[in-house]
Amino acid sequence: MSILIKNGRIITASDDYLADVFIEGEIISAIGKDLSQKADQVIDANGKLVMPGGIDPHVHLDMPFMGTYSSDNYETGTRAALFGGTTTVIDFVLQTQGKSLQSALQEWKSRSDNNAVGDYSFHMAVTDFNEETKKEIRHFIENEGITSFKTFMAYKGALMIDDKQMIGLMQEVKKYGGLINVHATNGDMIDFLIAKHRSEGKLAPIYHYLSQPEVTEAEASGRFADMANYTGCPGYIVHLTCEGALNAVRNATTRNQHIFVETCIQYLILDASLYEQNFEGAKWVMSPPLREKKDQATLWAGINQGLVNVVATDHCPFKWEQKLMGKDDFSKIPNGHPAIENRMELLFSEGVNTGKITLNKYVEVASTNAAKIFGMFPKKGTIAVGSDADILIMDPNEMHTLSAGTHHMNVDYSGYEGWEVKGKVKTVLLRGKVVIDNNECKVSKGYGQFVKRNKVGSNI
Repeated sequence: MSILIKNGRIITASDDYLADVFIEGEIISAIGKDLSQKADQVIDANGKLVMPGGIDPHVHLDMPFMGTYSSDNYETGTRAALFGGTTTVIDFVLQTQGKSLQSALQEWKSRSDNNAVGDYSFHMAVTDFNEETKKEIRHFIENEGITSFKTFMAYKGALMIDDKQMIGLMQEVKKYGGLINVHATNGDMIDFLIAKHRSEGKLAPIYHYLSQPEVTEAEASGRFADMANYTGCPGYIVHLTCEGALNAVRNATTRNQHIFVETCIQYLILDASLYEQNFEGAKWVMSPPLREKKDQATLWAGINQGLVNVVATDHCPFKWEQKLMGKDDFSKIPNGHPAIENRMELLFSEGVNTGKITLNKYVEVASTNAAKIFGMFPKKGTIAVGSDADILIMDPNEMHTLSAGTHHMNVDYSGYEGWEVKGKVKTVLLRGKVVIDNNECKVSKGYGQFVKRNKVGSNI
């Protein structure tokens, strides 16, 4: 099967030009003006932007959490991602304390194999680092193609590891060319504040926010940077939200240290005032919580300064009936927010169209940097000869409104209900096949493939 995309404006992290793209099989085989190759299908992209498919390196599909499961599985979640222009996601395999990493991987594969519509990969979340776990690290990096390892500095008793385990894991991961992702918040301080608020009868969703003040994230981000610096292990802070945490990263640059930073679309455009809506605020209960408007300004600036490398989602949706588990106690509200389908359009509308970021920066933080950091570039994350034909065709001027009534995520509300967006995903290709066209999905579950990733290192 061959496809010719004609007359598009091609945007990569570094380029902006008018050209045609010729695709043979799963791969881009030629790029140039007025290509003459005969194709089985011709797509006219006149007036539209032709960009690499989005990469969301932070999602939680079918994830067990707080006695329930996130409501999007691999089929519904990756399909919704495709509708929004994201062609590859990276999910988190969660080790069960007392069990092996391999057993966790097999559990997650039982959910993902033959179910994904879009492409996917895994991070391995290490919750119990010991001598047996240590022996598994090399195998995961060299044989499984899973080269990034997530750690939690919060959720004591379930996911959190201590600093001793963190240092040991960093040393082992560095040895074999991997990277450490971290949820950087001070779990002990957060647990203290949760218990304090509950004992005082302060149980509304806003106390979720007040139990995780900025200092809890700033302190942990600085501590993680120090440990990564000591071990020499590449480090990546997931879902960074605030000025204090970004300043901890900024301070690390004064010793010539590079910490990769991810923020999420919600932290760029939503703020903590949403928690003042009584229990309605539960829709936005996530960890870390939404912050202040000054933090939004910091994050946009951080993107342009090169301190913030990736905009992801931390997509972890729960239906309203699941959120109601915490109607009498904020600490029982499942943490998570649906955004896998909305990220690319919201970032374009609120970033590019407002002049906060350039088109090149948009592609960089929505696709290319994640591909480079996590060992998928140039197979993924760019439009180049030899790369996978993962392509997003967007009408930059079409207006539309986000709503739970029209989205494809398996959740019965939207965190962006009624939000007016300028810029609409029209056509999406994944590995040379049209998977989304005119708001219709053209492939079924099982089309998505697992992406084995290369060793990491400091690629950018």
